[in-house]
Amino acid sequence: MKSLISPNWMRSLKLFLTTILTMIIVSGVSCEVWAEPKNQRIVETIKTLQQSDQRWIQINLTKQRLIAWEGGKPVYAVMISSGKKSTPTQTGVFEIQSKHRFTHMQGEDYDVPQVPYAMYYEGGYAIHGAYWHRKFGTPVSHGCINVAPDHAKWLFQWASLGTPVIVQK
Repeated sequence: MKSLISPNWMRSLKLFLTTILTMIIVSGVSCEVWAEPKNQRIVETIKTLQQSDQRWIQINLTKQRLIAWEGGKPVYAVMISSGKKSTPTQTGVFEIQSKHRFTHMQGEDYDVPQVPYAMYYEGGYAIHGAYWHRKFGTPVSHGCINVAPDHAKWLFQWASLGTPVIVQK
């Protein structure tokens, strides 16, 4: 009886599996390569801003802290509440795009009127006052940067449209 598995079929299978394995390895490396430029951009932007006299905001998600800078000089620091694991805060280099003395924020599982001193820096992400909790230092938000209302007021008055916002881990 003739064999059902021909040598040509086996060669094709080996080639197919080798190609798949190569694609998996390359895509794994590719993910790391894609992640590196974002972190590199954050580091380079911080260096540049610290050598200037420009106002900018640094947010450290690991330490749950926000620092307002004027060039290389820190001028204000506060505890924050960033996004929880299910709704994380994005990292990157942004700038304040709009400011609202009060705004209404709502999503699937929240509806908060009169959110004070909101400064949007990327789409729906903002630095704003949070009067509904006192868990600063703990990630509890839906991705925004929550600060106590009095701190939000200070930041709102200090920052202007275009102020750089650096969010890092």
